[in-house]
Amino acid sequence: MGKTISEKILGAHAGGDVSAGDIVIAELDYMMAQDGTAPLAVRSFDGFKEGKVANPGRVAFCIDHSAPSPLKSVSDLHAIMRTFTGRYGLELNDIGSGVCHQVMLDRAHALPGSLVIGADSHTCTYGAVNAFATGVGSTDFAVGMLTGNLWFRVPETIKITIGGKLGAGVFSKDIALMLVGDITADGATYQALELSGSAISDLDLDGRLTISNLAVEMGAKAGLMEADEKTLEFFRGRTDRPIVPVTADGDAEYAKELQYDISDLAPQVAKPHTVDNVVPVEEVEGTPIAQGLVGTCTNGRLADLRAAAEVVKGAKVDTSVRMIVAPASREIMIKAVREGLIETFLEAGATVVPPGCACCVGTHQGVPSDGENVISTANRNFKGRMGNGEAFIYLASPATVAASCLEGRIADPRKHFES
Repeated sequence: MGKTISEKILGAHAGGDVSAGDIVIAELDYMMAQDGTAPLAVRSFDGFKEGKVANPGRVAFCIDHSAPSPLKSVSDLHAIMRTFTGRYGLELNDIGSGVCHQVMLDRAHALPGSLVIGADSHTCTYGAVNAFATGVGSTDFAVGMLTGNLWFRVPETIKITIGGKLGAGVFSKDIALMLVGDITADGATYQALELSGSAISDLDLDGRLTISNLAVEMGAKAGLMEADEKTLEFFRGRTDRPIVPVTADGDAEYAKELQYDISDLAPQVAKPHTVDNVVPVEEVEGTPIAQGLVGTCTNGRLADLRAAAEVVKGAKVDTSVRMIVAPASREIMIKAVREGLIETFLEAGATVVPPGCACCVGTHQGVPSDGENVISTANRNFKGRMGNGEAFIYLASPATVAASCLEGRIADPRKHFES
């Protein structure tokens, strides 16, 4: 019987043939923790009798969730990270570096065929570059630092084939939300997704990362895609490490196979307070908003900023709306400055904040007030997600968010892309 991508990657790192359901101990290629989880991992690690990091060159800490620090208590946590990384010679991506997941990609820490863990649930993002990447708890992360290995249960895989071509004004975020709405928030629990088809091949890498990022919102451990020339081109000049893409066998066994055609897909919006509460934009069009966010590990990349800038260029954000733009990393922000995208946002009346998570997690830089509606490119809209349980969060593509900011209400972005 053939093997899925997950079975092949986990088998290669466990040193043997594995199948779905097996429990394995596998060697880790890289591991990452951010400022919401790293201090907990440090405390767990300090509790081990033999406190030595097995592979210092394979560990990165990122300060992104509350960056720059908004509180003394947060500054103390950041200090723990700085001290620990200095003590053991670990990589530290300090404030302004960007969202941990984009930093991991910019620095080529997650490569095709690699096995990566992150103390953050959206580590599944790297599946778009053909890595088996998954989120873990802080204690498991500490064990990974100590031993260089971690246990895994090899997941079953759902094969998803997506065909057709996106219409003007419809983007990869709309595909991702469509999938979450159809599969539901727990429809792929402890399974891996393998995503392929002509619609995936047509997407640029930024678009693919958006889809893999939302794999965990379906309960999945990973959201994997095969590596192609677009993937390999991204890593050229970023690393000297060998790149060994992994493909699924033609006779691999899947738990389920799903097929979609997105040719007639409309812009999608996830309504409060669950990510799988997804409807076409027409069903919520006209809903007043007070704030819009373009950014996060889901949609803060260059292609996302370009789409939003195309909508607001030469226009003004409605006076009733606060539009916040957060580039996903320093590298992306520099490119956006050079392309004039940041100037476009500022001229439109948006506020550009430092690279990082911004108001996605609700610690600072845009916490909404009671009763306010927010439309965001983030990946979660749970009650209280942005720091206020009395606010209402809608999720959509950068284009939909930008169009909504111009009108002061949820708007269909397709009119801005008509030729």
